Amino acid sequence: MTVISEPSSESAEATPQFEKAAQRKESRRGFFLALPSYLYLIIFFVIPLAIVLVYSFATRNRFGGTDLSGWNFASYERIAEPIVRTILFRSLWLAFLTTIICLLIAYPFAYFLATRRPAIRNVMLVFVMIPFWTNFLVRNFAWRVILGNDGPLTKTTEFLGLGTHELLFSQKAVVLGLVYGYLPFMILPLYAAIERIDGQLIEASRDLYGSGWQSFRNVLLPLSMPGVIAGSILVFIPSLGAYVTPEILGGAKTTLLGSYIVTQFLTARNWPFGAALSFVLMAVMLVGTVIYFRKGGRTL
Repeated sequence: MTVISEPSSESAEATPQFEKAAQRKESRRGFFLALPSYLYLIIFFVIPLAIVLVYSFATRNRFGGTDLSGWNFASYERIAEPIVRTILFRSLWLAFLTTIICLLIAYPFAYFLATRRPAIRNVMLVFVMIPFWTNFLVRNFAWRVILGNDGPLTKTTEFLGLGTHELLFSQKAVVLGLVYGYLPFMILPLYAAIERIDGQLIEASRDLYGSGWQSFRNVLLPLSMPGVIAGSILVFIPSLGAYVTPEILGGAKTTLLGSYIVTQFLTARNWPFGAALSFVLMAVMLVGTVIYFRKGGRTL
């Protein structure tokens, strides 16, 4: 006859300790696996960000150098100057306008995309991703050719008798380039949000005698709001700090914040002021990123 002994009180008390030891072992293994990523972020993100912060409190001497000994807030006080406020408001306005245009174009397209058969949907998704296969700089130069005085757009308007329309080196050209460049960043989050919505909810709304507008306003839009927020943040943040598109399509009359920061570093050689502007821009982007993770990122 085999006698089964009951577990001793010592082994029962040791079980939670074994679980904690296993958790600590798993945590250490996860830390070592992620250590290369941590080192990469510290070297290429944290340290450069700290350098920019230090330089933003420095002083520019009369020889164009940077004096790190006398810290002050002079560079941050210059942000209130009229020219800086004008560039800042212009950048905010164009980024906001780009976001609104992208939203108006992307929402119906994303809804149409999410309601198609899988075969058609996959093909259309490939079409959305095709612009990413070409360098962003090359695409902006292509728009410069299209919008130029001898470009196909001008030739078409002249042939139709509509006169010459010079869009290049204007705010319209900048907005057009930004919308073209960042439209996929609005389409993809909206598609991901709308594709998860149960179509029977919209059918139920229509069965309850709700109009198309009422079904959109009361059912579709609230359920797809995480995608709207995520797409808006993903378009607004890069549009606010855009440099390539304004430089190629905008010209000197449409200087935006990104171009102005580059000018301070490379032309004016005012590194403290450029660092202060950069840090303010990063703070705005950080606020947008926090909003994205709190409102949109968790539910996508």
